[in-house]
Amino acid sequence: MKMQFDSLFEMMEAFPDEQSAIDHLRAIRWGNDNETAHCPHCGSTRVMHFKDRKNHKCSDCRKRFSIKVGTIFAESKIPLRKWFMAIWLITSHKKGVASTTLAKDIKVTQKTAWFMLHRLRHASRTPSFNRKLKSPVEVDETFMGGKEKNKHANKRLKAGRGPVGKDVVWGALERTGEFRAFHIPTLRGVAKVVKAHVEPWSTVITDEYAGYKGLSKHFHHQTVNHSAGEYAHTGNYYHTNSIEGAWSHIKRQIYGIHHWVSSKHLHRYLSEMTWRYNRRESGEGQRVNLLLESISGRLTYKELIA
Repeated sequence: MKMQFDSLFEMMEAFPDEQSAIDHLRAIRWGNDNETAHCPHCGSTRVMHFKDRKNHKCSDCRKRFSIKVGTIFAESKIPLRKWFMAIWLITSHKKGVASTTLAKDIKVTQKTAWFMLHRLRHASRTPSFNRKLKSPVEVDETFMGGKEKNKHANKRLKAGRGPVGKDVVWGALERTGEFRAFHIPTLRGVAKVVKAHVEPWSTVITDEYAGYKGLSKHFHHQTVNHSAGEYAHTGNYYHTNSIEGAWSHIKRQIYGIHHWVSSKHLHRYLSEMTWRYNRRESGEGQRVNLLLESISGRLTYKELIA
């Protein structure tokens, strides 16, 4: 049976043992009466359930499996109760949680906690954005990374000012909907990125960056001239304050919690942050269940560090 809870204490009371956590995960994936039970190996719906309530067997391919097979929990020796605690922490804390803190809180090694968090970030990813954003949409870009002057002399890049040596992150925020952010190699072609994610003739609000010139051919393009001290106009309707607020959430997590994020894994952290930002109005326990609904698909350690 799918459980409801509003605090970490209530969640752990709801799952006093490992079997109760297994039952909850099964209810999330298959429904309270196993109405959508299926084999993770062949997809068959002819599934037999053993009396131990832990194992199942496919009547077609004859393979045995647990509810964790085919998910981010596959082959994990960490109890589901600890996984649930990790999910609570990563979905409830506005700035996420560091692997060192998680390791101490649930009694695992830092390496294990780091891998667990990346599996949860894998679950929070959005494989494709099929729906285009609609008016009004705020579009902006930001840069992640340290200053060149703070690096060792032999690692500094030339012209160490501005975005040199930093990762470029582009984002779009639909004021009545969702926030999207991507790690992109360069700011060149950002106009094409806007076209890919925003409904034609929607109101698009940007700063004065030259890369957005020409958007007026496809959108109702409005700009805010930050360099001239302008931050809003037309009754404070045209502004990019909302997406800049979202950037502040992301940067406070990276610099305040993790201190540094590699270019290789930046997209995973962005998935976590945007997932949580887009569900900030949901209840605490509801966010846990929402993430549990998207745990399909494995992420192996070998793949993560490749």
